[in-house]
Amino acid sequence: MEQEKTIWCISKYASPPKYGVGARLFYVAKEFSNLGAKTLLISSDANHLASYPATNEIYNSEQYGELEHVWIQTKKYARSASIKRFLSWLDFEKKLFRLPKVKYPNPDIVIISSLSLFTIVYGVRLKSKYKCKLVFEVRDIYPLTLTEEFGVSKWNPMVIFLGILEKFGYKRADLIVGTMPNLKQHVKERIGREKEVYYSPLGIHERWFRKMPTVNEEVDALFAKAGKFVVGYAGSMGISNALGSFVEAIKKLADDKDIYFVLVGAGDLKAEITKQLSNYDNVIIGPKIHQDDVPYFLSKCDVLYLSTHDSKIWKYGQSMNKLIDYMMAARPVIASYSGYPSMLNEAKAGMFIPTNDEAAIVRAVQYYKSMSKEERTKCGMRGRTWVEANHRYETIALKYYHKLLEL
Repeated sequence: MEQEKTIWCISKYASPPKYGVGARLFYVAKEFSNLGAKTLLISSDANHLASYPATNEIYNSEQYGELEHVWIQTKKYARSASIKRFLSWLDFEKKLFRLPKVKYPNPDIVIISSLSLFTIVYGVRLKSKYKCKLVFEVRDIYPLTLTEEFGVSKWNPMVIFLGILEKFGYKRADLIVGTMPNLKQHVKERIGREKEVYYSPLGIHERWFRKMPTVNEEVDALFAKAGKFVVGYAGSMGISNALGSFVEAIKKLADDKDIYFVLVGAGDLKAEITKQLSNYDNVIIGPKIHQDDVPYFLSKCDVLYLSTHDSKIWKYGQSMNKLIDYMMAARPVIASYSGYPSMLNEAKAGMFIPTNDEAAIVRAVQYYKSMSKEERTKCGMRGRTWVEANHRYETIALKYYHKLLEL
């Protein structure tokens, strides 16, 4: 019988679902506890995607079955790309080092999950103090995301410092875990040698297993033009979402009165996109909808679209919650993505097309429009079936836990 392990899972953004967004590490930690591991999850209340209750306590403890969750009150910020976000990272680290560790059982394994990259320093400290194994889990490749997606100079002091932390973590970790399938190549490029990297993907959000609403008037109003072939997009409309070519494709398809585009979400570029498409009657841009209504919205579409920039970051694979949602909706997916292919091609549930290619988007939309509804349904169902087989958190956590036991 395997001796019970004590696992500390630490990530600034590992929020539980009751505070707005259920983070991947929360679900994984919960499953570890279900498997018999004594599991402690440590996170922060400063999260632009979640809303925590007000408290006078710095360290707040909650129980979710056998999982203990400690969340730390940390400096807040409003915009995800801001200096206040980095200051919030630093505040989290300062309070982590002051965490009253005597309250908790000594760890056998510590998982440090990005972001923040600063937390890897605390992980190395715990490894030294407790002689435990250290796992460095990468969900966003920083600082590469800053230079590739946001155009920050590679000579920016923050980029240089984050790069040092990244290499430090890769070298000191006993195991590197990535939510993108080709992270191993990036690690080799960064530290100049091969090192084992375990792939542990994102899981299916619990909203897909709730009873879905049969009617949502706000969503239904977006689909007023009945009988159309609907191309849907749900998500942010910002710099990193690369919607420029999609906007141009919508314009080019304006003469096809049978095709209709419905976009929902928020973002820094939404006003500009709305302005560009204001004179076109083949598209409607709606508000950001509640996450619980996403499945219903996606079910109203015939095909779904997502896009990325032609960025080096995708060379190492993608880990997009949006793609999981799209495939769970059982609809074909058109993905403007030129990186390392996974999921969509494995499931045969859609197509990858070159990034920044509006003509390719037009051809893909016309291709799926030419299909019969039955063919599109089969294509979409292949995606849902594949995701359910490979991305349930029970499956992900069980494989992950076995990998941890090998340490």
